[in-house]
Amino acid sequence: MFERSEDLFKRAQKFIPGGVNSPVRAFKAVGGTPVFFEKAKGAILTDADGNEYIDYVGSWGPMLLGHAWPPVIEAVQKAAEKSTSFGAPTEVEIELAELIQKMVPGLDKIRMVNSGTEACMSAIRVARGYTGRDKIIKFEGCYHGHGDSFLIKAGSGALTFGTPSSPGVTKGTAKDTLTASYNDLEGVQQLFDEHKGEIAALIIEPVPGNMGCIPPADGFLQGLKKICASEDTVLIFDEVMSGFRVAPGGAQELYNVQADLVAFGKIIGAGLPVGAYGGKEEIMKVVSPTGPVYQAGTLSGNPLAMHAGLALLSELHNNRAIYGELDQKTTHLEEWLHRIFKHHEIPHTMNRVGSMLGIFFTDKPVTDFNSASQTDVEMFKEFFHGMLKRGVYLPPSAYESLFLSNALTQEHLDQTVAAADEVAEVMAERMNKN
Repeated sequence: MFERSEDLFKRAQKFIPGGVNSPVRAFKAVGGTPVFFEKAKGAILTDADGNEYIDYVGSWGPMLLGHAWPPVIEAVQKAAEKSTSFGAPTEVEIELAELIQKMVPGLDKIRMVNSGTEACMSAIRVARGYTGRDKIIKFEGCYHGHGDSFLIKAGSGALTFGTPSSPGVTKGTAKDTLTASYNDLEGVQQLFDEHKGEIAALIIEPVPGNMGCIPPADGFLQGLKKICASEDTVLIFDEVMSGFRVAPGGAQELYNVQADLVAFGKIIGAGLPVGAYGGKEEIMKVVSPTGPVYQAGTLSGNPLAMHAGLALLSELHNNRAIYGELDQKTTHLEEWLHRIFKHHEIPHTMNRVGSMLGIFFTDKPVTDFNSASQTDVEMFKEFFHGMLKRGVYLPPSAYESLFLSNALTQEHLDQTVAAADEVAEVMAERMNKN
């Protein structure tokens, strides 16, 4: 079934660390050989062996309207005919910036970059330059890319100085990163009390997708806004996953909370390598060349990504009904999975925000990283591979959100539900034997 993928993986390991260019692709979290893909159209992925899968990853979020959406492909083709890169200004950069500002609250200025990681790294640097402070707060389980400041985990308690969680991150960097527990306002306030006047920024995924989908508790984001405002600290929303997905204006629109800076990723390029950060005029004016905080990139504002993003975001801006359709499809899947797991007496919890869906094999509520960590990883592995064999591609990790696309049809959803019922029956049989 996966012969060519297995051969490609062996070949890749000779030249690429671990055989992959991003760790989660190695399938270490679920076991087995990673699937190598050759093409995709709409909601269907096709691997190197010709197997087809219903896709619930969507390149980790940006494929909101499905793969190879015709207007995006046409936009990229037309742009490529003129050049793949100029390293100089183009009009389409302005057009995309104007559209993003129309859709997202509070963006006075926006700077294009090349990835979500770069956007978050840059936002942190700008916040430090603006405030003249060094320390930042991040939340355990929220992922903001592989920048040194973000590769920090909590110590024995969530309210301690961070320690490096990756070799290559210096202790000096780690000491400037404080970690808090998601959905815990009291813990955040305690950090501010202990480090009065030292915290430049608080960065958060308003809807985390890297520990599974976890919604913010009522009042949590509003509470963070209030604390940051009172402490003259820059509030940064990392909307690489939630931006333009949970609502046209992202989590800021959905929860009616305006951050000081916002980071975006691949969705503003319809899946091409791109990112952006932006926010209040008074903060963004410190960015070079108008200010002293340096940030640059030869490929920033790449014309292929700009034209692709303009095509996708224009559709999302002009056709808000897409979000209602996505919500219905995700609700349908969530409800049926719940029925199936309940029928087969499989402990589970599911969280959903719009078209982001988290599946946890635990009977306890999942509200933060610690509770997400209680999911039964072995059970997820069994579910993942059972679904994979039946033509359904889920995120290859127990700690990632599903991302649905509007290319999913009722037939796709029915096939997914039928596969889940078969897999759950096998899982239940194994549980009863044990």
